[in-house]
Amino acid sequence: MTVAEQAVMTEPTPAVRRVPVSRGYRFELVKLVSQWRIRLLVLACWIAPGLFVAGVSQQSTLPADTLFGRWMHATGWAGPLVMLGFAGTWALPLLTSVVAGDVFASEDRLGTWRHLLVAVRSPARIFVAKTLASLTVILLLVAGLAVSSTAGGLASVGNQPLVGLDGHLVSPGDAAVRVLLSWAAALAPTLALAAIGLLGSVALGRSPMGLLLPPVVALAMSVAQMLPLPVAVRLALPGYAFISWNGLFTAPAQLAPLLIGVAVSLVWAALATVLAYALFVRRDFTNPAYDGNGRRALTVGLLPLAALTAVTVGAVAVATPSTGSGIDQGKVQRSLATAFAHLYRLQTRQLHRPAVTEARLRTSAACTKSDGQAAQEGAGNDWRCVVSWHLPGVAVAGTAIYQLDITSDGRFVADGDGPKEVNGYFLVRTPTGDAPNPLWQFDGNVELLDTQ
Repeated sequence: MTVAEQAVMTEPTPAVRRVPVSRGYRFELVKLVSQWRIRLLVLACWIAPGLFVAGVSQQSTLPADTLFGRWMHATGWAGPLVMLGFAGTWALPLLTSVVAGDVFASEDRLGTWRHLLVAVRSPARIFVAKTLASLTVILLLVAGLAVSSTAGGLASVGNQPLVGLDGHLVSPGDAAVRVLLSWAAALAPTLALAAIGLLGSVALGRSPMGLLLPPVVALAMSVAQMLPLPVAVRLALPGYAFISWNGLFTAPAQLAPLLIGVAVSLVWAALATVLAYALFVRRDFTNPAYDGNGRRALTVGLLPLAALTAVTVGAVAVATPSTGSGIDQGKVQRSLATAFAHLYRLQTRQLHRPAVTEARLRTSAACTKSDGQAAQEGAGNDWRCVVSWHLPGVAVAGTAIYQLDITSDGRFVADGDGPKEVNGYFLVRTPTGDAPNPLWQFDGNVELLDTQ
């Protein structure tokens, strides 16, 4: 062996440098954005909501069955809230499915794991880069939905006050803050669904069930919220944060259910991400026929989430004083009386009558469910209420009848049933044009947690 050959053999082997997470993140983000379906989703989220809100706001018939839909003629701030209600049920689960539910499975279908590992040399860094890239795209899509729907509403209707769920007027500046907070709160369950999508993409490999997992979980949680579940179970599901933002539009704000829903969603997001990471770094990348973890996906993925649900139900049950459905006669009467008093003042201004305060009105409500033949609690469309109020200088109290349809999450629609001159259907002139009598039909919210 020559001296030159000996020198070559004794030279130290250069250390293998792993690709930093920042470079891997940029690479994965470019891969996602280069896909035509992701570009189409980004374009749709930044354009379609604005066009939809602007178009609906100009129609003679409004989506009154949707929360804040009846106010889309009156203020531009109602549009993004209507869009948020739709997004929480349908759009956001589907968006997380397309982005997070396929980010790992696509490498299995294309058979590119070996090339990626040779370039990055660290499964952990690959996982972090892919997770951050999918999170960035999801945040971009959610921001598009919020910004576009807000711009469409303000451009078509204007920056007017918003009527809250207890009938009080929310100033435009305050409405802007509450709309922003509502969309921010919806990010928590969106992250939970995205983490479930990551878990499904890692655990199920090429199987399309990984792609379908986020919308299936979201649909199951939506169905659960429609059922007469106890308050503790309802609040312990991450999907509750998609509807608990309603409490931001009452005075005072109903923050406890919102904070619980956000906290539960973030815990779900953290646990599902950790489970996805544990499965990913332990998988066999040398097997080209790999097609998911099979039974291990059930034990490592599904069972911990089920255990988390049981733990959160117990924790919420201990931490909150409410039991049963959380909807009882006293809460319904207080919520209806408060909303009626605020809306009565609004009607008074619109009809140019002498102003009166809520304190002088002394509004009260007497409500019965099923004509008193059943338990006076729970959801249903069989609530009948008589509202009473007093006007200064008038000896006889005024009364009005309402039929209430209360859903399991505490939202109710009050339908006026006379007298016609108080809560019947007639048009009043407003700064934005003719509008139905505000006391005819209106939305309200019963706080499920006991606060008194």
